[in-house]
Amino acid sequence: MKIYGDSMLGSLDLPGDLKHLRIDECIALAAEMREVLIKTVAQNGGHLASNLGTVELSIAVHRAFDSPNDKIIWDVGHQSYNHKLLTGRYKSFDTLRQKGGISGFCRPSESVHDAFISGHSSTSVSAALGYACAMKLTGSKNYAVAILGDGAATGGEFFEGLNNAGKSDANIIVIINHNEMSISKNVGGLAKYLATLRTKQKYIKTKGRVEKLLDSTPLVGSPLKNTIKASKNAIKNIVLRNSAPTLFEDLGFSFVGPVDGHSLSELDYALAAAKSIGGPVIVHVNTVKGKGYAPAEHNPGGYHGVGAFDLETGNPDAVSSDSFSYIFGDTLVRLAAKNNKICAITAAMKYGTGLDRFARKYPKRFYDVGIAEQHAVTFAGGLAAAGMIPVFAVYSSFLQRGFDQIIHDLAITNSHTVIGIDRAGLVGEDGETHQGIFDVSFLSSVPNVKIYSPSSYEELRKCTERAVNNDTGVVCVRYPKGKDISEYDKSYVSESFAHIKNGSDILIVTYGRLFNEVYKAYKMLSDDDLMTDVLKLVQIHPIKSQVISIVSSYKKVYFFEEGIINGSVGQQLSSVCRNVEVFAINDFVSQASVYESLESLGLSYNEIYKKIKADFNENKA
Repeated sequence: MKIYGDSMLGSLDLPGDLKHLRIDECIALAAEMREVLIKTVAQNGGHLASNLGTVELSIAVHRAFDSPNDKIIWDVGHQSYNHKLLTGRYKSFDTLRQKGGISGFCRPSESVHDAFISGHSSTSVSAALGYACAMKLTGSKNYAVAILGDGAATGGEFFEGLNNAGKSDANIIVIINHNEMSISKNVGGLAKYLATLRTKQKYIKTKGRVEKLLDSTPLVGSPLKNTIKASKNAIKNIVLRNSAPTLFEDLGFSFVGPVDGHSLSELDYALAAAKSIGGPVIVHVNTVKGKGYAPAEHNPGGYHGVGAFDLETGNPDAVSSDSFSYIFGDTLVRLAAKNNKICAITAAMKYGTGLDRFARKYPKRFYDVGIAEQHAVTFAGGLAAAGMIPVFAVYSSFLQRGFDQIIHDLAITNSHTVIGIDRAGLVGEDGETHQGIFDVSFLSSVPNVKIYSPSSYEELRKCTERAVNNDTGVVCVRYPKGKDISEYDKSYVSESFAHIKNGSDILIVTYGRLFNEVYKAYKMLSDDDLMTDVLKLVQIHPIKSQVISIVSSYKKVYFFEEGIINGSVGQQLSSVCRNVEVFAINDFVSQASVYESLESLGLSYNEIYKKIKADFNENKA
């Protein structure tokens, strides 16, 4: 095929033209894609290492399958940037993760090639099975393809999906991209199993070379090859019952691999073989995370999800010591030095949640359970029942997965378990699936749960210490992504609430990071001689009786909240105090910077100021 212009991505009709490219042309395309990935993520931030590792795999998948008729489902979706480049989004790729731009994850609303929404881990097999069964019911011969990394394969829903897919006879192909790297090092039995399979690739290549040599040997070569092959199969069946593909075969899958995930010829062959088999098939692919960019290859964890970085030096943003995550982890290390009952738990997010120093300092009391939030919560319950003090640090958006366990395994028995809820509130460019706006609503509906929402590092330290050492039951400490930007008088630091009184009959109430926006608006109103009082909550659930008394004493109360409105603290307070008007979030929030989101939601200091000033002017009139 003739390539026009300097850019293959810009001149090809993708994904259709991929099927007509020679291997050398595909290799050239892969190099161009890596260049685009590196430049774009350096500018916009995003998930770099995982996408650099799946360039050839993405090309091969679109050569083998016919999207959107065949349904390609990327697990988590943070490794789908190449898929986007190959499905008509190259010209808008510079808007990746920007407000109004293309998402960093798969979104069916964005393209017909995004078969299923993504953002959370281990869901692809279940979704692909749904598609495959629907195709079977309608007589379609198309395929449903689930693509996931070995990190996602530690999640419980992956096993649930496999268990059901294997007993079907639907056209489902599951591609396991084994790069031995999730956000934190993979843990558990399946991680070890896949690592064992990785070594089989060397055996397969050696076996192929030996067979070619024997085929070329006159007279004795072919008979000897057949004898060796028969002997090998007999030994495998008798002795090596637990060798390479048996686990997946026992679940009902045919098995293809391991395959070199950076060899387009091997990938083409393996995927064609998987299609020809029919029914459920596992394809095991080995890749190198960060492939083609030395800094990312050497530090794939650091380049998993990065902010903008210097393209020349290749320095990514790490978990800074100037961040809420770091302060939480640092506080836990300090507390654990005085109390050997404190244990820390993470669900494959040791670095992201600031627990890496705890892991180094107290390795016997640190547990990385993999991408298994449900297990993490119940495991914490078991530790608590045995007299330990478990602390589970988890992103707000991922804690949603453990809601049933919080109710059933912690709250009913009033187990003393601490949950550090990282990235609470708006998170910015990761968009709808990652916003931490639901935790307050679902947690506050559960008895025996206490929630703190500090707005500064000092408050975070105080709340964490109280949660660990003084409180009982389930205690949640929620804190935002990023660093402390508070500019208010530190005399307002509290573990309960702080009341700023100016003798006004108008009160502004809020909590957490949003207090910084409210405080700025309060100062601007004061500069205009428009006096208000402010109430900053730190313990936001259960609502204290003193808070209800204070709120009830005002003529007009504005409650601004960085969370979903249904079940919010403001809504709960308004049910007992009729003078409260609640301003919160009433829908999913798309990607944008945090401040852009606050502005569009009417929760930035400027929007808060304009709202209250307009009410002052209206009342004067």
